[in-house]
Amino acid sequence: MKKFIVLASVALLAACNQQPADQKSKELKLDSEAAKLSYAIGLDVGQSLKTLGADIQRDAFMAAVSDRLDGKDARLSAEAASQVKQTYFKARAEKQMEEQKVKATANKAAGEKFLAENAKKPGVKVTASGLQYEVLKQGDGAKPAATDKVKVHYRGTLLDGTEFDSSYARGEPITFPLNQVIRGWTEGVQLMNVGSKFKFYIPAELAYGDRGAGARIEPGSTLIFEVELLGIENDGAAKDGSAK
Repeated sequence: MKKFIVLASVALLAACNQQPADQKSKELKLDSEAAKLSYAIGLDVGQSLKTLGADIQRDAFMAAVSDRLDGKDARLSAEAASQVKQTYFKARAEKQMEEQKVKATANKAAGEKFLAENAKKPGVKVTASGLQYEVLKQGDGAKPAATDKVKVHYRGTLLDGTEFDSSYARGEPITFPLNQVIRGWTEGVQLMNVGSKFKFYIPAELAYGDRGAGARIEPGSTLIFEVELLGIENDGAAKDGSAK
């Protein structure tokens, strides 16, 4: 189905490509469901090509589409076409890796500088691993083990204050096995009693390292989390003294 959609959209583009650009723009009318569908599919294809980041030459691209749809012989052999793509994607991957290393180096340096200053602040404690934390509220419940499942509210930010995740914003806490998250969380939450609220300053090596996470957390990022430990839940049993 996906292949059909792509072929249908590029076929439409090939037909349109036979007219001057300004004429195409003036004559295009989305006055039928078929026209609207064709345009919508074209938007998807165009976005995919744009995301690819390659220097797409439209004449060559449309010539290839037309050759395929018209049953003509390809102007590149299968081997040559495969080699061109392999060379491009290999170079692209190498460039992305190099860019990632540069970002990681810069972010690590910024993180180390921040943590060095932050460690001097009153109330901030530093563990042997380099994790920093301060107690915002001390609870009196049980402490979890790494193998426990915990229920927490949290808010995560970057060094510049940008919020990248928050259970508070979603309106509900989250429950998860403590040994299946980043190392800074696994270590830090074990220091908390149920009912406590801590602020953690997590260096990159205890967070997502040089790989980063998603679009918001760059490689080498130091992360800040406010974490509220609401309970310890294992197989329906709670360790905080409350009934579940």
